[in-house]
Amino acid sequence: MNRLLIKNLAEIATPLGKTALRGKAMNDIKIYKNGAIYCEDGIIKLAGTAEEVLPQLSSGTAVKEIDAHGKCAVPGFVDPHTHFLFGGTRADEFIARLEGVPYMDLLKRGGGIVSTMRQTRVMSEENMYSAGKKILENMLKQGFTTIEGKSGYGLDKNTELKMLRTMKRLQKDLPITLKTTFLGAHAVPPEFAGRSNEFIDFTIEQVFPEIQKEKLAEFCDVFCEKGVFSIAESQKLLLAAKETGMKAKIHADEIVSTGGGGLAADIGAVSADHLLAVTDEDIKKLAGSNTAAVLLPMTAFCMRKQFAPARQMIDTGCIVALASDFNPGSCYSYAAPLILALAVINMHLTINEALTAITLNAAAAVDEADTSGSIEPGKKADILLLSKSDYRFLVYLTGINIVEHVIKNGEIIF
Repeated sequence: MNRLLIKNLAEIATPLGKTALRGKAMNDIKIYKNGAIYCEDGIIKLAGTAEEVLPQLSSGTAVKEIDAHGKCAVPGFVDPHTHFLFGGTRADEFIARLEGVPYMDLLKRGGGIVSTMRQTRVMSEENMYSAGKKILENMLKQGFTTIEGKSGYGLDKNTELKMLRTMKRLQKDLPITLKTTFLGAHAVPPEFAGRSNEFIDFTIEQVFPEIQKEKLAEFCDVFCEKGVFSIAESQKLLLAAKETGMKAKIHADEIVSTGGGGLAADIGAVSADHLLAVTDEDIKKLAGSNTAAVLLPMTAFCMRKQFAPARQMIDTGCIVALASDFNPGSCYSYAAPLILALAVINMHLTINEALTAITLNAAAAVDEADTSGSIEPGKKADILLLSKSDYRFLVYLTGINIVEHVIKNGEIIF
């Protein structure tokens, strides 16, 4: 049995629970001063003050100890929305967008997702694996112990399956919890130009059976947006995906309001993501559902767009989570300190709400809240030790990574 004791912590800061928190409860962070955490075989057994934890340990038991004097412990971060596998980059397009060229215009010119599609289709599986491995290892250093990864840059059967198979290899080879999402309906490919509904049918009939057969994806996502896939097409795809055993996610209301957030609530999607243009009515729908509202502050920041109405969502009772949206186009970053800083400074979350949103609620957005996202008995021992004694330095040291040690399943991996 592998036993780990983390002692002499200046403090432990964590949300608590095995389900997502909403509304005022997102502010309920438990603080233990002079903390200690005891783990067995990758699972937290005890967490609290040293006075509570240490007397419960048997003397003479072989235990690996970490003296965390002066450090703060928080749960491992969860990133529930990434596009980390892709070929090439799009720096020219990123700058063009900042100079005022609308994204949909770039897409019509053959840029955007279609540009990455061309480069991803010619990428070998080994090159894809190597590129993905490097990114995931760097994300671990940012404190992300659980990461969701989407396909979506093949837009054809073979490349999409290649992306998902590569993620399954990475899932097996790396000390990380990697959740796989099929996003074949990320854009309408050139082969189906003007025939988006036929592409949805092709995906359901030709690609879903292969995903189901090889168990390649836990979730199915769709880019529900004006000029991409309609509400009706998105609903058709996601309901068919649920029949194959995949859970639903949706890119919703990113550029204009289409009702994607409301659709997510109506069909019981695990998450609705982006939501920059979500309506008041759909915020109320989300608040009355168990669908997580996954907000992507770095994307709005990079696109110079107004941020999603996080304060209104929380005050209305939504489950709000934070994610990076790391991708080669609109947000070429997975910087956890920037996510947190933007959430607190620009989106008006409290530091406690932001910590909940990037841990427990983000875990709920990938259906992992029962096992991850908090420091408490029964959860995975996914723990970050910060170089500072106070968790508020996560934002106070604005944009600076203060994660000093990453513990995954009870093992120090960074």
